[in-house]
Amino acid sequence: MSAQSGRDMLLKLDETGSGSFLTVAGLRTRNLAFNAASVDVTDSQSVGRWRELLTGGGIKRAAVSGSGVFKDATSDAQVRSFFFDGTIRNWQLILPDFGTIQGPFQIVALEFGADHAGEVTFELALESAGQITFVAL
Repeated sequence: MSAQSGRDMLLKLDETGSGSFLTVAGLRTRNLAFNAASVDVTDSQSVGRWRELLTGGGIKRAAVSGSGVFKDATSDAQVRSFFFDGTIRNWQLILPDFGTIQGPFQIVALEFGADHAGEVTFELALESAGQITFVAL
């Protein structure tokens, strides 16, 4: 697989819950992490006292983070409203030459910053709030 352009990785939000996704802000960096907690089932009968894990056990989660600039006051207000209200909405993360991750997420962190000679920037963190789907490209 050849290298892909980072700008082709898109974060989209279902703003109204209708299934229509819009690209959120001007994200300059985006990250996606999948995690699964393990369930240790080791006991005194475990061979060589090596740890044993339960297949399919534990809790899975996905986390998305990004930083950038808001494209307009409307998108800024929408994201702030979702954060302060604790709203859970469907989001999509499109990874070029890989696929689309989609599901319910909640904004769990929202930070703002600014440089004296630059624009106001933000950082956003999302945590999965239900089943995530993956569709390969």
